[in-house]
Amino acid sequence: MTAATHRQRRQTARAKGTAAALAVIAALTLAGCGSSSDTDGAAPQSAQAQSTQEANRALVLEFYDGFFNRHDPAAASVIAENYKQHNPQVPDGKAAFVDLLTANFAKNPNSNATVVRSAVDGDLVYLHVHSTNGPDDSGQAIVDIFRVDNGAIVEHWDVIQPVPQTAANSNTMF
Repeated sequence: MTAATHRQRRQTARAKGTAAALAVIAALTLAGCGSSSDTDGAAPQSAQAQSTQEANRALVLEFYDGFFNRHDPAAASVIAENYKQHNPQVPDGKAAFVDLLTANFAKNPNSNATVVRSAVDGDLVYLHVHSTNGPDDSGQAIVDIFRVDNGAIVEHWDVIQPVPQTAANSNTMF
């Protein structure tokens, strides 16, 4: 795949709102974007596996929009009661998660989370997010990883980095 083709695919995916996540881009880069052959020998996914992955992505995206943008606690209905949290500042369990974030929304009623890209890999859904607490906040760049099991979000990891006012390069974080 040429660099121009790779760039065109990323632009097309962004236009659809579901560009490849950082892990996919990294994997393609490491595999050598110049090759169009399947070098890992993995069998193609079945239509059922692809359908399940896309259902998982839709579930997480719907949850994310409802909970983090509309601040609707009912959106958390898709979180399992025994939800496992890997962010050390957030306790395990659905109720603890909802309580903590609902309190944060009360303090930051203009908070917003724009999903820039998403990807799926098996039962994992990856989101690259620009989160802000209002129009004057440069925000944070976040990679959220959710594990979905039987139509419920059961586990979560994140990596969070502040968006700086200035950068050593002209690239954006998104």
